[in-house]
Amino acid sequence: MTWFDEALHAGVQDQGYTQRFEVERVVFQRKTDFQDLMVLETKGFGRVLVLDGVVQTTERDEFAYHEMLVHVPLFAHGDSRRVLIIGGGDGGVLREVLRHPVERATMVEIDGSVVAICREHIPGLSAGAFDDPRADLVIADGIRFVAESDDVFDVIIVDSTDPIGPGEALFTTAFYTDCKRRLAPGGVIVTQNGVPLLQPAEVTTTYRRLGPLFADVGFYVTAVPTYIGGFMTLGWATDDTALRSQPVDVIAARCAAAGFATRYYSPAVHVGAFALPPYIADLMKADSADV
Repeated sequence: MTWFDEALHAGVQDQGYTQRFEVERVVFQRKTDFQDLMVLETKGFGRVLVLDGVVQTTERDEFAYHEMLVHVPLFAHGDSRRVLIIGGGDGGVLREVLRHPVERATMVEIDGSVVAICREHIPGLSAGAFDDPRADLVIADGIRFVAESDDVFDVIIVDSTDPIGPGEALFTTAFYTDCKRRLAPGGVIVTQNGVPLLQPAEVTTTYRRLGPLFADVGFYVTAVPTYIGGFMTLGWATDDTALRSQPVDVIAARCAAAGFATRYYSPAVHVGAFALPPYIADLMKADSADV
């Protein structure tokens, strides 16, 4: 019997805590130009994508992450035509975006190997999304893209790794400032913001950096079993203060009009996800030194 121990909380964050997967075989392993990449075949969670020893997604529970990262901003906005995805090399976010009647979904991924390997070894994550004529895949540095592009987007989705390694620069004030310049009026940016019980500084730091830039900044939650530690927070920022408080009947009408089924997301879950437990809400008031 072979086991894989995730490195995130046991090592990098010095939490003394880890999760383990029983591995049936290593499907793929290689060091790319940016990170160590593995695809594991596991007994309970299907194929698992691992970057630098940290689990990124699994076939069994990816829907809880990808659906919430995508459908909350797109249904809240209500008329998203152009969407920018930063990161997301596995293709799950792109897949969910293209279920909406968008005109263009631009995905900027720094590591083309992640895209190629996931398309080959975990094709269900993207489910053909890369072949959709509305998809525009750009293999480039997302930081440079938002700094140099003249394009404007209704929604920006930052599907990054944790703020270590290649993902670290996607949590900076400079990056968020450039993202704001790429947003159309009334646009929304959402971000991956970790598990606050074990990574509290991600919420505090992101709130402090986004707060001065947007009229409405906050977080909503999802629960992804393999992102251990309870709720995962997803960052939210927009200058349209009405978007976060859309009533459930409005969201339900938009969801019904879209006509597709989901496994985690629903209009009621959408509205309820913004109701934060106090231990998460308090992190927005904390000093960085306190977390």
